[in-house]
Amino acid sequence: MQTKALRLSGDFSIDALTFDAYDLAAPGPQEVLVRVRAVSLNQRDLMLAEGRYDPNQPKPRVLGSDGAGDVVAVGSEVTAFKIGDRVVAGFFRDWVDGDLTFEAAGTALGGGVDGTLTTHLLMPAHSLVRIPDALTYEDAATLPCAAVTAWHALVTTGNVGPDDTVLLLGTGGVSVVALQIAKMRGAKTIITSSSDEKLARAKAMGADETINYKTTPDWDKRVRELTDKRGVTHVVETGGSATLPLSLSSCAMHAQVSIIGLISGVEATIDLRQILGRSVRVQGIYVGSVKMLQEVAEALAGAGQHAVIDQTFHFDHAVDAFRALKAADHFGKIVITLP
Repeated sequence: MQTKALRLSGDFSIDALTFDAYDLAAPGPQEVLVRVRAVSLNQRDLMLAEGRYDPNQPKPRVLGSDGAGDVVAVGSEVTAFKIGDRVVAGFFRDWVDGDLTFEAAGTALGGGVDGTLTTHLLMPAHSLVRIPDALTYEDAATLPCAAVTAWHALVTTGNVGPDDTVLLLGTGGVSVVALQIAKMRGAKTIITSSSDEKLARAKAMGADETINYKTTPDWDKRVRELTDKRGVTHVVETGGSATLPLSLSSCAMHAQVSIIGLISGVEATIDLRQILGRSVRVQGIYVGSVKMLQEVAEALAGAGQHAVIDQTFHFDHAVDAFRALKAADHFGKIVITLP
């Protein structure tokens, strides 16, 4: 069958992205064909399109890390899904459970393999999770990258609870869903932004404290003030080189810093005494497994939580969605819907 997709084929540029039609094979014995209904964008998608993620990215490549839709065909050996099931695809096609391997890391959608910005997606059955009834396609499409990353940092490795204080940087997709998860688990939260309007929205969602990092550039000192000089137990570090030193300075004894974003750059000068002297654990979080996707989907649905979506674009205007992501004025997620 033929499918239509948004692909990176020529130059690295949003303006160079093209809608292409190409043939898609019928499902193999253990594969599932999904009609895509919703896709959400991530910073990684923008970086890929602009050549900042991997300058040697193979082309053509269908972009998109996150996608949800309906099963329209199944292979002869598939028993977990049937036609009509609503499903969401894992960020890594082949990271089902356990630790990430180099081989599975090469199967990230929209990078190592073709992604979700397509009318139809062919996936192994092991890559898919059934969408809980309480979640919409748009809700589900925001989960595989942002929500799984936050879950991996705060729950799988962090086991966050009522005794914890979580520092969240910015109000993008990961930080906003991390706020939801932290509050679901009873933790206190501090969130930063350069926009008082966005901080007010975060406060309305349950953030305990807010800091405008533009008017308070030494925000690590403010964090310590807000925590009676103890510091925070967890940091969801989305900023990269410019924010990591301040994040480390904000830490309590035995805190955990989860590096999940590199928005401001990849090289940082840090004071190692801040890690050693406080026994801080610094870890990289590269999204998560299909099992984590199932866990966070069930947890959010069970808590009555829905995705915080800033803007929605039709598939035909997907390039405009990339432009909106690049403008960085959004709060939460940007979603693309398909007919």
